[in-house]
Amino acid sequence: MKLSVLDQSPILYGMTPQQALQQTTELAIMADKLGYHRFWVAEHHSTHTLAGSAPEILATHLLGQTKRIRVGTGGILLPHYSSYKIAETFRLLETLYPQRVDLGIGRAPGGMPNVNLALNKGRLPRLENYPSQVRELISYLHGEDPEGMGIHASPSGYTTPPVWMLGSSGTSARTAAEIGVSYSFAHFINGYGGAKAMKRYIDYFQPSLQQSKPAGNVSIFVVCAESDAEAEYLAASLDLALLKIEQGELRSHFPTPDEAFNYSYTMFEEKQIAENRSRIIVGSPNKVKDGIENLAEYYNVEEVIINTIVSPFENRLQSYQLLSEAFQLTENVM
Repeated sequence: MKLSVLDQSPILYGMTPQQALQQTTELAIMADKLGYHRFWVAEHHSTHTLAGSAPEILATHLLGQTKRIRVGTGGILLPHYSSYKIAETFRLLETLYPQRVDLGIGRAPGGMPNVNLALNKGRLPRLENYPSQVRELISYLHGEDPEGMGIHASPSGYTTPPVWMLGSSGTSARTAAEIGVSYSFAHFINGYGGAKAMKRYIDYFQPSLQQSKPAGNVSIFVVCAESDAEAEYLAASLDLALLKIEQGELRSHFPTPDEAFNYSYTMFEEKQIAENRSRIIVGSPNKVKDGIENLAEYYNVEEVIINTIVSPFENRLQSYQLLSEAFQLTENVM
């Protein structure tokens, strides 16, 4: 089974956005050495807790810092942008780093509602055009001229970065299937219904210019430590962070484990935290390994993408290190 990384460049307690991006770089370099399959970076806007607002730029930087691992976007929020421009950006990346680039796309706003307006000159994007925009993007990536304008996405080349559609619902799964692209389900966003969505994707998949058969993976929050007790202590900070996000509270950083343990939770908040645990795997290496393998079997996929947000940064690194050892990922590193 393949393990990969999704990094949102979280701004931990006492850290600056610059340090968060430096930590993303350090994590990518380590993931490359540890045998992880791919490393994706996200797109978030107008937030004080996540530093990654331009994944195509961050991915370019990380490709230059790593040697083997696939690097991509998780993902470009396509309705905000020109399909032609995105195609040229990723054709250029593919030319510089052939067969190492992934183009993950989504249709979420990427932040508060006004982000939509700011990115679209005061207008809301027309999400109903998303499927046709994806088809247009694929055509440009493969050297076609879908609008008949006598143009092509340059630079041309012999390889093309695969498009992955990111989603957290059955609607996105059906869209990915009908268009014929790879599909990634965000279990860390929606802990329910994902297996049905993935089955819908597989059942309805139509071969395309990009690929002849379905390819899927699933992403989830993971907190791994030497012992179950230590992992639970670290995961408490993620519990609190998710709770505050759902409550709409704006923060300047992700909370620390100590802050989480000293927080006075209401009965409703404790129930919400227990509900959110459907999106997180927590424990010692063997326990987490079993959880990841069960998740992959549940989704009928051979790749799980790990998103670990704990404080301090050294504990994030250790979590990925322990997982690499548990799954013996370095055996596949050339």
